[in-house]
Amino acid sequence: MIAGMPSRVARAALVAAAAALLACDEGLHPITCSGICGTVTFAGAVPESTQAVYIVAYHTFPHSRDSLFNFQPPLPSLHALPLGGVPTLYNIPVEPGRYEWVLAVWVKQGFNLTNADSTLRETGYYRDPADTSQPGAVTVAGGPADTINFIVDFAHMHPPCHYYNPPCP
Repeated sequence: MIAGMPSRVARAALVAAAAALLACDEGLHPITCSGICGTVTFAGAVPESTQAVYIVAYHTFPHSRDSLFNFQPPLPSLHALPLGGVPTLYNIPVEPGRYEWVLAVWVKQGFNLTNADSTLRETGYYRDPADTSQPGAVTVAGGPADTINFIVDFAHMHPPCHYYNPPCP
């Protein structure tokens, strides 16, 4: 072997590393956002009657119809998720603070504020890593946020009243 020439094993390792970097397609760059962001993965078939799916956050968990629309960001600022089978990045601009529930909301075609109980569904939410049966609280500190990932499951959607006290029948 000539001095200064990498060995065959070293050259193979360099080629493999270069191939891995090229395959990442920007995957090594950190996700930056100024609110709550992450990835949602879709499960189940998208219902034909779907108008949109949004990610929203509640400072306080809603337990009645009166608190249903106290989410962030405000209604005019919502951005629908692109619906498809691949994981999707989301970013919701929210103010610093603690959010007790970060969820995906499915909206049926024909939605309006008076028929919300029949046209909205919770279709996935961020879960507490210590107890996945419970919602996970998210704290936004004002700087770059941690990524909050969860599954949007069209096969297991719940109407808002499912979470009220008392719940719907």
